[in-house]
Amino acid sequence: MRFTRPALLGALALLWGLMPLLAAVLPEDRSDALYHAYDGGGLEVNGPSILVRKQVSKNSSLSANYYVDSITSATIDVITAASPYTEKRTEKSVGVDYLFNKSIMSMGYTNSVENDFDAQSTFFTISQDMFGDLTTISMGYARGWDEITKTGDPDFKEDADRQSYSLGISQVMTKHMLLALNFQTITDEGFLNNPYRSVRYLDPGNANGYSFEPEVYPRTRTSNAVALRAIYYLPYRASIRGEYRYFSDDWGIRAFNAGVNYTHPIGKNWLLDFKYRYYEQGKADFYSDLFPYAQAQNYLARDKEMSSYSNQTFGFGVSYQIFPKGMRYIDKGSINLKYDYILFEYDDFRDITRSGFAPGEEPLYGFSASVTQLFLSIWY
Repeated sequence: MRFTRPALLGALALLWGLMPLLAAVLPEDRSDALYHAYDGGGLEVNGPSILVRKQVSKNSSLSANYYVDSITSATIDVITAASPYTEKRTEKSVGVDYLFNKSIMSMGYTNSVENDFDAQSTFFTISQDMFGDLTTISMGYARGWDEITKTGDPDFKEDADRQSYSLGISQVMTKHMLLALNFQTITDEGFLNNPYRSVRYLDPGNANGYSFEPEVYPRTRTSNAVALRAIYYLPYRASIRGEYRYFSDDWGIRAFNAGVNYTHPIGKNWLLDFKYRYYEQGKADFYSDLFPYAQAQNYLARDKEMSSYSNQTFGFGVSYQIFPKGMRYIDKGSINLKYDYILFEYDDFRDITRSGFAPGEEPLYGFSASVTQLFLSIWY
């Protein structure tokens, strides 16, 4: 639970990333074997993932995914109010796609398990091509059920319920350009914070000048996001993609991100990909790095992800096509390496591991992280 993203978020990522670009064709038969690694801010996450897609008739296909995270954390949140830890998260998912005329329907189920967290989710999407297949309208719904426990406290058990509604439209503007617009609403209800996190408050009786108490979040949350995406195909088999997304919720957080990707072919077998993304958000209404006294308000948060901060991502990828002429049971394949370097800067979250400063005057926190993905893809 200390790092996990609920299983619903996997379904939401699928809805958000694919819905605007869905068309009335079944996914290609394909298998992927992935190794991923994240390292930054005292957090290390790595593990394998296996994805298999297979068409079972001319109108339907099945998919299955197995994903593992091995997590070792000594982040600033942990070392200031708890103990470093190591844990493992396992995620399993299955899905089905059904094609009917110019419509395609998709549904799936995901289960994500940790030692103190069990999340389940389902999703359903439908898309329809129209106006000479130049326009695609998509709708989606996802629901998740989370069960949260706490290591060392056998009496702690909480639940959370999450729902997502999505609507998207994609339009072929020219023979080279595709434009997509998507809107999403998410509602959460239940235990929505992390049971291990604490806030700090001024305490003259403590040698540090402050003490800690547990975070307290509202038990409901509604968020909305709208995204505009475009892709332009260049005449030399290259492409450029752009995105702008705006997010807001009833906790007071306002955020946006913008990014651009450029893909460039080299010869017949190589593809290079370059990426830049900028993200910025404002803090939640009930966030503070240092509260004036204990139980200063009804809701309390010091999670740095609830603060005001920004990050920049610089990415690079390379892909090499293997089996370009196919084999007996393989149409083609590719070996892919992707690397992202991310810089995080916080505007009102302070590094209390630094000594010699008065409470509330410590240096602002920031860190860098690297994300590496190495995967093999086979089409058959």
